[in-house]
Amino acid sequence: MSEHGLPYRGVTPAIFTILRCHPLFTVTRRPEDLLQWLVYIAKGITQSFRLMVGVQDYPTYVRHMQLHHPQQPPMTEKEFHRYCLNARFPSEAGKLGKCPC
Repeated sequence: MSEHGLPYRGVTPAIFTILRCHPLFTVTRRPEDLLQWLVYIAKGITQSFRLMVGVQDYPTYVRHMQLHHPQQPPMTEKEFHRYCLNARFPSEAGKLGKCPC
């Protein structure tokens, strides 16, 4: 205990060292003019339509891998889309959800 009654004041144990720091969320700046608003809305609509038809967002995946799994290299774009298709329409025998076409 320190002189102020606080434990370990000024002494950092080795188990509490920070290896890397990630923000809890990313702060995006609000668009300031009409063109920036249109681009912002168009990106949101594009992403919504892609997710509706089952096309995953590769840049979001890469960003996630860089933030949360920096030790693993991300898949290439072709591998990523193949993985998403296999997850949605498994081609292995005996699995349900296979594409009927």
